[in-house]
Amino acid sequence: MIGPLAIGIDIGTSGARAVAMRPDFSVAAQVAVSLDGFGLNARDPAAWWEAVGAALAELLSRIDRRAVRAIAVDGTSGTLLPVDGAGRPLSEPLMYNDKVADDAVLAAIGRLASQQSAAHGPTSGLAKALWFQQLHGMSDAVKMLHQADWIAGQLSGRFDVSDENNALKTGYDVEARCWPDWIAATGMRMELLPRIVRPGDITGTLSQSAADKFGLARDIVVVAGTTDGCASFLATGAEAAGDGVSALGSSLTVKILSDRPISAPQFGIYSHRLGDAYLAGGASNSGGKVLIQHFPVSRIVELSEQIDPATDTGLDYYPLAAPGERFPIADPTLPPRLEPRPADDADFLKAMFEGMAAIEALGYRRLAELGAPRLTSVRSVGGGAANPAWTTIRQRKLGVAFLPALSEEAAAGTARLALKGAGAAGLL
Repeated sequence: MIGPLAIGIDIGTSGARAVAMRPDFSVAAQVAVSLDGFGLNARDPAAWWEAVGAALAELLSRIDRRAVRAIAVDGTSGTLLPVDGAGRPLSEPLMYNDKVADDAVLAAIGRLASQQSAAHGPTSGLAKALWFQQLHGMSDAVKMLHQADWIAGQLSGRFDVSDENNALKTGYDVEARCWPDWIAATGMRMELLPRIVRPGDITGTLSQSAADKFGLARDIVVVAGTTDGCASFLATGAEAAGDGVSALGSSLTVKILSDRPISAPQFGIYSHRLGDAYLAGGASNSGGKVLIQHFPVSRIVELSEQIDPATDTGLDYYPLAAPGERFPIADPTLPPRLEPRPADDADFLKAMFEGMAAIEALGYRRLAELGAPRLTSVRSVGGGAANPAWTTIRQRKLGVAFLPALSEEAAAGTARLALKGAGAAGLL
């Protein structure tokens, strides 16, 4: 008997990834397609779809496509594009990190949005939607869609729906679960905003063209996805209030699942809604980029083997690559603290590990001070998670259970949402 499968698709700036997942959350197959490898432009929606199509076709060649029950998509948070009634893009999209320079647009949002809203700032989805609305030729616009919405529309034929996570930076109120009235006061044409559903809700089934393209059944459900950041959290297996995920990459990011929303604009903290829980977190300017300022990766590996992680150096470092910190201390002038420097390079690296572990612990304490639950467990992702010495130091500083991350693939988190939708429809 062939077991049912759900597919998660992650579309980002570098390419597309796809994961086929069984109901027990084990991965049946996964693939990645690079935009660069295809010579594709990351700003071209047609290139997104080409990469997704290539990834999905390769994934389906590795599984029995008759077992597929559901598909969901995640994309970069804040990437937006206007479309006509047939879902055709009317402009090049504004990407997640593109800034709107229109002072009137930003002033209107700043004046009308609540302080806690994620719609503030020049990279917000709402700022981009208002800017697009003013462009010549936008009279044909029917909807403003996020990246994941548009890719899901290529699968279902629907170009009028989004999810609560992608909509957050476009001004959606996750507590009231609606577009708030103040958005209209900014001049936004409310009919251009998509209908919002919860991540994991079914939004439709495969269109005939998508079914034919991939050799799939028409009754496969298309499920509302999420942002890439939320998908990465879900992929780890974290699911209970108090579960934390630390990303140890070039920067240091901590996220925790909370039973209540957390908002702290001074720290750049807002909350995504995941079912009846909330995902809150913050990003420090510390992290791996500080380490590689001092040592190449090969040297970090070599020195780490010389560290005794069970003892402390007694040094009180706050490792930063340059002055300025955003979380867990909000101070744009905070200086790096990396002295005195021991004569032994291994001790210097150890002291930086200790400093970053202290920042991580302070980050979770800060979230608790803001109303999040006390940290009960941590799952670690990113390159630093593979360093045994750093891990042991972090375990001593945080004092909670360290659990394995089931996956670091955002597409795996989105596959979990696809499973949720399939399960709710009785398809598993």
